[in-house]
Amino acid sequence: MLVSADRVVTPARVFAPGWLLLEGELVADVQPGPPPRPADVDLPGATVVPGFVDAHVHGGGGASFDAGDPEAAATVARAHLGHGTTTMMASLVTDGLESLVRSVGELAELVFDGLLAGIHLEGPWLSPRHSGAHDPGLLALPTPAAVEALVTAARGRLRMVTLAPELPGGMEAVRRLAEAGVVAAIGHTDATYDQARAALDAGASVGTHLFNAMRGLHHREPGPVTALLEHPDAFVELIADGVHVHPAVLRLAAGRKQHRTVLVTDAMAAAAAADGDYRLGSMDVEVRDRVARLADTGAIAGSTLTMAAAVRFAVQQVGLPIEDAVRAASSTPAQMLGLDRVGVLRPGSLADLAVLDERLDVVRVLRRGRWVG
Repeated sequence: MLVSADRVVTPARVFAPGWLLLEGELVADVQPGPPPRPADVDLPGATVVPGFVDAHVHGGGGASFDAGDPEAAATVARAHLGHGTTTMMASLVTDGLESLVRSVGELAELVFDGLLAGIHLEGPWLSPRHSGAHDPGLLALPTPAAVEALVTAARGRLRMVTLAPELPGGMEAVRRLAEAGVVAAIGHTDATYDQARAALDAGASVGTHLFNAMRGLHHREPGPVTALLEHPDAFVELIADGVHVHPAVLRLAAGRKQHRTVLVTDAMAAAAAADGDYRLGSMDVEVRDRVARLADTGAIAGSTLTMAAAVRFAVQQVGLPIEDAVRAASSTPAQMLGLDRVGVLRPGSLADLAVLDERLDVVRVLRRGRWVG
């Protein structure tokens, strides 16, 4: 199938115009200029981008990954697929160890089946001072036994764990996760600058939703934000919805980490669904005017973002060049997670792409060489 468009973002380069040749599930060629023959699919006025890669998402379409229910997980994946996300992690919030082991085991099957790219544990090893929308009563310390139990239950499909490295056993957990090939992310943390640097030296490589649910940046106590921004190899997640981070702050961070910025949705069940009352793990959440907050404290409880909306916000409200925004939503998260053949449009990559109109709204989606929307 030959596809031509007014603009193709690879995202290493922008071709305007450009074309792609797709063979089965793979991209065979990508080139600038008019196609060598009449296109099978001609997309005038459109921008073709790689399918988005969401490294941090809890739910969508009215469902969530909690409890590892396969039908609910499929609902989440379908909801976000319609908005251009062709590769998705399953993020679990804090729960008891036995429940997490069970959920991880169930979700691992969906990774084997190809529905999901991997599992992300956000908790239970988080700081009580920055628990956010996590149940404080379920927070725990990262004991070696607990780490091993979850790594074992995932059968190689646990790709990322967010934890507070300053907790007793935190540094040891970072080292063990890194040894197991799991991305260790610093988040929901009260770590000092020195503690965050020590965690990065021990093998941590990501800052979970930078600025949110972590010790703030201060000119005499730089905290984890500064440690993550100045480390040359650290990736930083940013939630581009205008609620979690001010556009000016997002612009500042993305400028500092141009090739290490990862847009994430941190979406909960109300993403691609209606306002209303929901649950996030064991917590009651109210969604009003597309903003999710805990019913009892008013704390932000994830987002209602899709990745397409995050990219659009990053371009139109933050002012990022489209290639930077697309890279942060595709190839950079894939690189962070060690995923091959996704998040890019180049020969040999999977034929995953989204078609955007002039407003950067998703109008069509291709996954593994098949149109799905």
